[in-house]
Amino acid sequence: MKDSPVPPPPGEPRPRRRDRHGRGMRGPVAPPQVPLAASRAESFRDLVLDSVERLERRWPELAEVDFLVLEVPRSVDDSVPLGSAEPAGKDAPARIMVYRRPVEIRTKSRDERALLVHEVVVEQVAELLGLSPESVDPRYGQD
Repeated sequence: MKDSPVPPPPGEPRPRRRDRHGRGMRGPVAPPQVPLAASRAESFRDLVLDSVERLERRWPELAEVDFLVLEVPRSVDDSVPLGSAEPAGKDAPARIMVYRRPVEIRTKSRDERALLVHEVVVEQVAELLGLSPESVDPRYGQD
């Protein structure tokens, strides 16, 4: 007879220490510091934050604007928007929304996605401030 710890009471699953091939439990595919470990949503959020930081250096008033990343727009008409802007209300700050899925569908690589995200953020900031996109970011449309 084998020496073994007390078996778990009936009805409770035994903790698995090894799989059926005798290997141990698998760990994460990549450590958390590696970009591979970040989800697509987290990577997209980082692209938006990078774009906002670039613009905040030139436009300090953007510090009071809420930038949101949403999966898809709430209502879709004939065309699907990539972003939208809402002016400040009496109790709410101005908001700029960037829609992740429509942007991802229109891009093939991370570099294309970063360019499109920046264009969307610049266009929405321009709409919110009542300016042209070229005056918000002089490099708009050149990349």
